[in-house]
Amino acid sequence: MPAMVEIMTPDTKARACGTCTLCCRLPEIDHLSKPANILCVNCVTGQGCLIYEHRPDLCRNFLCAWMTDPKLGPEWQPSLAKMMVYRQGDQLTVLVDPDEPQSWHREPYATQLSSWATQAAEYGGYVIVFVGNDVYKVAPANQPPQGKLASMSDA
Repeated sequence: MPAMVEIMTPDTKARACGTCTLCCRLPEIDHLSKPANILCVNCVTGQGCLIYEHRPDLCRNFLCAWMTDPKLGPEWQPSLAKMMVYRQGDQLTVLVDPDEPQSWHREPYATQLSSWATQAAEYGGYVIVFVGNDVYKVAPANQPPQGKLASMSDA
């Protein structure tokens, strides 16, 4: 799997969130008592964080893979892709905008996710996709597709 660089590089310094606020909406953030897929109370869609200068360290230290990995092209900009990608250890996590639940099945995303899953499987890693309340594991290219792993609404 291509390394998801955790530091800013000359190629990514020019990248900016712009009007993207998916990281303020898609993940669950316990520290802020913010459920998944609900916009943070400190965020305005298309504008950004209202407490940006005083945001918690958790938010301050987070950058999605598009911001940190120069190998990800402009098509992976989260507001364009309708999904946000980030690494958690051996897991590559993809949070899909529930308003665009099929976005991860479209090209070039589906092929790239399968390629990442293939590469990750070589070292015991995997790619997990969250779509609303549903969780999927992306199958490596040489394996049959895997279905839904779980539904958070069933919990």
